[in-house]
This record gives sequence, structure tokens and C-alpha cells, in this order.
Amino acid sequence: MNLKQVARRAGVSVPTASRVLSGSDYPVSDDMRRRVEAAATELNYIPNAQAQGLLLGNPRAVGVVVGGVGDPYFSDMIDGLQSLATELQYLVTVVNTHRSLRHELDAFRALRAHRVGIAILAGSGLVRAEYGEEMTKVVRAARDAGEVVVTIGRHPIDVDVAGVSVDNVEAGRLLGEHLVRLGHRHVAVLAGSMDLTSTVDRVEGLRQAIGEGLRVREVEPTRDGAWAAMADVLAENPGLTAVVGTADQMAMGALAWLRAQGIAVPTQMSVGGINDIWVAKDTTPALTTVHLPLAEMGAAALRLGIAAREGRVGHERLAVELIVRESTGAAPAEASSSRRR
Repeated sequence: MNLKQVARRAGVSVPTASRVLSGSDYPVSDDMRRRVEAAATELNYIPNAQAQGLLLGNPRAVGVVVGGVGDPYFSDMIDGLQSLATELQYLVTVVNTHRSLRHELDAFRALRAHRVGIAILAGSGLVRAEYGEEMTKVVRAARDAGEVVVTIGRHPIDVDVAGVSVDNVEAGRLLGEHLVRLGHRHVAVLAGSMDLTSTVDRVEGLRQAIGEGLRVREVEPTRDGAWAAMADVLAENPGLTAVVGTADQMAMGALAWLRAQGIAVPTQMSVGGINDIWVAKDTTPALTTVHLPLAEMGAAALRLGIAAREGRVGHERLAVELIVRESTGAAPAEASSSRRR
């Protein structure tokens, strides 16, 4: 079946049928719209998305640029976005960049070339000046061409586009204040890349709460990266009473290493994380962490993108919450001797 047959069945012109079925913003009466949609359903007509995309862009195509879908931070976010996209019948394409500026620029340009209706830059940006300069250029070009861009997290981009964010400084501060209340004054933070705005902000929040007793060790942002660093971290800082990860997977690596060494958590060492990924409640002991509404962040980005296509550029900041579980407790009076015993 072709568009001409749909138009004939609905009793409308071919341009009117095209406007209805392409998702065009051109005004069409409700009666005509219902007739065209009914005719398309009866005739089992499927619009050619590629042809529409060449002419109009693909309004129901969403492109998402992420650091890596294997990272629970991104996978939870994509899950929330995808759930809403399925409900609204949007098609989602996800591109991994592995936190590379060059790959992020290439991915963004590729999404533009494929004429996606909404391009989403997920996760935090890089603190390097080069990142802000280069991403500002490509995002401004997209905006000036009438395309929709949405950011998730803090991106140092000098362009007003829709965005959803959380306060990562507050997330670090909440976890740090919790540890201080428990008597911890010497804390090590296993930090992911300090080139990321989210990591920098979380460490800053921890530092605001803990002060000079905070020791920062940059590690590969994985469970194994944290495991590999723990022996050196404790050897270099014998007075530590707590270890935290700027993301939960690093905290889990620390938990596993401490368990393997026979160091009891939390009586001899407290452990905390940030993000509250789904497995955090099932670690042994269950992980104290700061909850970020990752799935809601993904869904909010899609909602903001849809609104931006209609001319409403919005910004949304979601709340973070400290979740206290069994991995944190009162600081031992003598940290180093307690661990030896």
C-alpha cells in the first residue's frame, strides 16, 4: 500500500495524509487526522521512515551518547529512558564513547547525520577546556539548525539546551557528613576519572564534609580497579577508618577486598558509595550509598526532548538521598591496631 491509496481511502489530499503520518506539526483537523489514521490501519500502511528522515528528520528517533552501557550508572539511566520510549513508541539508538572526547564528537555528528529527532548527551562532561570548546561548537550548530539536544549531568557547554541534572556535590557531602557523624575523620575515596565533572563534584562534596582527613586515590572506575588499589591505599594511610567510592562499583570492590583480608565491615572499616545501583542493597553487608534517581533521569531527558521539539526548552534538577545500610558504623577508636587484631 502507498500513501496515495491511504489518502483516497480517507478522502483527503496526499499532502494531508503525509502530514498526519509523518508527525508534522502542520495543523490538521481532528476529524481528518482520525480518518487518515483509520485508513492507514485498515490498509496496513507503514510509512517509510528513511524517506521521511531525509526530508524531515525522524521525530520519533532518539539518539543517546553514553560513556558505556556496561556501567550501571548508564544502564539504569537507559532503562528508564527506554521504558518511556517504548510507551510513547520512540525508537532509541545508544552509542558508546568510552569517555573519549573524539568519540563523543564523532557520535554526536553521526546522530545528526542520521537526523534523529532528539539527541541526548548522557552522563557528565569532561572538565578539560577542550571539551567545552569543541562540544559547544557542535551543539550550537545543532541548535541553530533547529535540532533538539538534551544533556544529562553537568556539561561545560556554553549553549542553552534542555537538561536534567542532580547535585553531585550534595551527594558527596551527604555521604561525608554521615561518616563524620559516626566519628570518621580519616577517609579514603576511590575516585573514578578526575576528568569527569561528576567525579570532581562528588570529591568536592566529600572534602567539604570531611576536610583535611580526606585522601583521594584515582582508580579505574570499576569493581576490579578498586580491588587492585585497596592494598596500597591502606598501606599508605594506616589510620583510615572508612573507604568510599565515587560510584558504587568501586565501593563494592573495596568491600570484596576487605572481606578477603578478614577485615570486618563496618566494625573495623566502614564503606560507602554513590549512585545506589540495584545490586547495592544485596552486597554483604548491604551498601550505604547516596541514591541518584538514574532511571528517572533518563525518562526526564526524553520528556524534556519532546517538550523542546515543541519549543519549550526546560531544565530539571532531581533530588539525591542518603541511603544508610549496614556497611557503615561507628569509627573504631584505634583503626590500625583494630585491623591487626
